[in-house]
Amino acid sequence: MKTVGPGVREIRVRDETGAFRVLYVATFEEAVYVLHCFPKKTRKTSKADLETGVRRLRALTRERNG
Repeated sequence: MKTVGPGVREIRVRDETGAFRVLYVATFEEAVYVLHCFPKKTRKTSKADLETGVRRLRALTRERNG
């Protein structure tokens, strides 16, 4: 998901209760970081969900750069 940041990917999960999305980044050697998980109600990902991913990626980057 380039709109969230470099290296951010999306997993789409569907089960009997509905559809869900997981935004994560796996470009760091030590771990896979989950940025945001949310139920998917429409085809387009909401601006609020994208902004949450951006905010969390920024915080993670700041934390790692110490």
